[in-house]
Amino acid sequence: MAEKSNATSKWNATDLPALTGRTAVVTGANSGLGLRTADALARAGAHVVFAVRDVERGRAAAATVNGSTEVRRLDLADLSSVREFADAWEGPLSLLINNAGVMMIPQRRTRDGFEMQFGTNHLGHFALTNLLLPYVTDRVVTVASAAHRWGGGATIDFADLNLDADYTPRGAYARSKLANLLFTLELQRRLTESGSPVRALAAHPGYAATNLQSHSGNPAVRAFMQVGNRLFAQDDRAGALPTLYAATQDLPGASYVGPDGTGEMRGAPTLVGRTAAASDTAVARRLWTVSEELTGAVFPSAAVESAAGESAGRG
Repeated sequence: MAEKSNATSKWNATDLPALTGRTAVVTGANSGLGLRTADALARAGAHVVFAVRDVERGRAAAATVNGSTEVRRLDLADLSSVREFADAWEGPLSLLINNAGVMMIPQRRTRDGFEMQFGTNHLGHFALTNLLLPYVTDRVVTVASAAHRWGGGATIDFADLNLDADYTPRGAYARSKLANLLFTLELQRRLTESGSPVRALAAHPGYAATNLQSHSGNPAVRAFMQVGNRLFAQDDRAGALPTLYAATQDLPGASYVGPDGTGEMRGAPTLVGRTAAASDTAVARRLWTVSEELTGAVFPSAAVESAAGESAGRG
């Protein structure tokens, strides 16, 4: 685990730098951590695009935000929707915040036939990132989770990516969050290799009270989480701080940010550690290759290298 610095122990959203003139995309910005992230970025001056499945809910959420916003439809469980969103994009994109996700739901499939949690939390964001990467000028932040540690640590079973043989809502969620960390690791390697100044980072909110936990198909799990939200969780504004910290502070690529409290459940944002499986570069490369094959979205080497050259020329 990275050493925790006292300098970050009290960092909060009021410490955000001015973001005037910058554009940010936040997936799942209509509620919870996504809305709090979008609100803070907009208040700091960024133009924030709410990338949401339900446009009407997105508009209602954006109306509560004090700043420059717009709403665009994006369904991460449908690769055609991801491509439509990316195809319509024009102009520089400072920040891509891969925030949306589903958690511990009954076994379901995406429109393209992938296990829903892996397909939404990882493959949807994988495709979106690669398709938008030619426009990204600063960084990509992907919201992972301490859940990648559950059960001694999740693993990727490449022989059963849809978990047909052994599906559990909890295990599928943990695996999808491990995939988020491996994705960040390999994305940063590719960015560095191409000479790009763009950075890839990951963050997790700790135990934050949001509506994400209410989607479990198990009534007992929902009841347990409702009690936990009331008694132990920090609110969604605090839960968004690690994402905001990763999006705006001068951190190394592939950094992982989470709360500094006991068990990383709550507290101020700081650098945190991850499992050995989440640091496995060979698995990260294999997952990337498989994800390209499944989504048809590939790392845009030429575009990224061209942007890196232009940036160096301006410097």
